[in-house]
Amino acid sequence: MKILVLNCGSSSLKYRLIDMPGERELVSGEAQRVGPKTAQNSRIVQRENGREEVIEADLPDHASAFVAIHSVLARNPELEAELLAHRLVHGGALFSNDAFVDDAALGMLEQTLPLAPIHNPPAVRLIGACHRLFPELAQVAVFDTVYHATIAPAAREYALPRRYVAELGFRKYGFHGTSHAYVVERTAEVLGIPLTELDAVSCHLGSGGASLCAVVRGRSVDNTMGFSPLQGLVMSTRSGDLDPAVTLRLLARASGDTGAVDDLLNRKSGMLGLSGVSADLRDVLALAREPTASDDARQRRALDVYLWRLKKYLGAYLALVGSPRAIVFTDTIGELVPAVRWAVCSGLEVFGVRLDPRRNEQAKTLPAELSAPDSRVRVFAIATNEELAIARRSYALCLRPAA
Repeated sequence: MKILVLNCGSSSLKYRLIDMPGERELVSGEAQRVGPKTAQNSRIVQRENGREEVIEADLPDHASAFVAIHSVLARNPELEAELLAHRLVHGGALFSNDAFVDDAALGMLEQTLPLAPIHNPPAVRLIGACHRLFPELAQVAVFDTVYHATIAPAAREYALPRRYVAELGFRKYGFHGTSHAYVVERTAEVLGIPLTELDAVSCHLGSGGASLCAVVRGRSVDNTMGFSPLQGLVMSTRSGDLDPAVTLRLLARASGDTGAVDDLLNRKSGMLGLSGVSADLRDVLALAREPTASDDARQRRALDVYLWRLKKYLGAYLALVGSPRAIVFTDTIGELVPAVRWAVCSGLEVFGVRLDPRRNEQAKTLPAELSAPDSRVRVFAIATNEELAIARRSYALCLRPAA
């Protein structure tokens, strides 16, 4: 079965056509820098048969990104999908497991849009676009929140009156679950241990969204994101943690316009708000290193804020896990930016963490170990593969007997 996996990130749209159950990748690619303007042009990077092609395109939103991707794939008639599989960030309380998307499920997905205002709207719109372009193909939704169903009760609950929690469904859901689950399984394989023996911290550091996951015995017990993907780390356009009083002041200034405040916190804050020039950490890092830049001090401060928050959470999660075997870095920043890994791990010797500077700088082929030989906690960079994880779960869903 050929499964076309479509993975909406906050600033990207990854895709892979995978032949299951053999897990043979036929083609893969990514629409990069989707949405807010960055220092470089938006583009599609497609990989097929060992060759890479870069196609520059105007990609203001995920719908236009999919149209561009579809045009690229249509050049080869052999790349015809039999099932479409979508990554959905938030299933809320409506979806406790992955599901086929029919009219009823699509209506339920519409109810989840306010829970993940950056991710779910483009993903749900993408499902609608796929229905128009591929009306004969079944579609599957795979939810990030499913992996975090095991979050500890003490971490899951907010300190609010219980009636509000019951009425409005406030709780920590956790996100990036598809990526965290995949790299945790790969880490156990690299270490040569059963998944149930792995205690670790998984660091999903993307060019858009980012989160850490505390893992005990292979299962998620906490995630830096919460009721929505807005909580936690500094991200490309999301603020991450805020004193609630800040939100109240912003609401007062906006005369109670919740939409305006939502837009500010989700789309105009984070690295974009801190730096004033780009939503991409790599751009900010380059500017912070440029002594001739007129606002280089602002870029250095933006970078410092990002790293401070990240290091604070990493230390907290190492303490929470107790006796971690590993720290694993993944996704765009985690895999490709050694300066971030070094800055975050430096000073964590008290936790038994020591990076080897040469290994860290030269980690090109992943998985790669980054830790020094005497590091009690082993540190890895492992390429995430959310699309393969989604294809596996989608194929497994197809094999389940009908209820």
